[in-house]
Amino acid sequence: MKAPNWKTCTEEELWKYVASHLAKNGIHTILVGGAVVSVYTEGLYRSGDLDLVLDTVLAKNLPKLMAEIGFRVEVGRHYKHPACAHLFVEFASPPATIGEDSSIMPAERKVEGTIIRIYSPTDCVRDRLASYIHFKARDCLDQAVLVAKAHPVDLDKVKKWCRAEGAPTAYEEFVALVRSK
Repeated sequence: MKAPNWKTCTEEELWKYVASHLAKNGIHTILVGGAVVSVYTEGLYRSGDLDLVLDTVLAKNLPKLMAEIGFRVEVGRHYKHPACAHLFVEFASPPATIGEDSSIMPAERKVEGTIIRIYSPTDCVRDRLASYIHFKARDCLDQAVLVAKAHPVDLDKVKKWCRAEGAPTAYEEFVALVRSK
């Protein structure tokens, strides 16, 4: 895959480039967090980073593979490309979780014959609501609404999840915002 324009690339362009390079070399990831909102809203929201959950704790060749595409370790699990001042990549250990739920079934995208993975719109909404519920991050509620207005979301799954997280009112607030103009 051709490298993105480092000075102007979007979260989606960077994700496709990094995730497909890693997948071709045996390291599979799931895009989670705010960058998923950026992908699903076609850049309406910009996160400033990519959060990738590794499929294995033992990804010994990760630094080498990231270096092959120009990334350097900044701090711990943060990687930065010297020509890409506006975005960085952070890796997290598995499993991908949303609140107490670790049974995540990511969506798949094919990029030049390689499968890469991302939270589904429903899981993206639940992830953003988790930050709203547990960290009182109002902007994350707004991000969940943006995704739900742009893509079909399993509202029943979101409702059940909010109840399990002990936050049924978060669901009610979310749905009211989605249904508003």
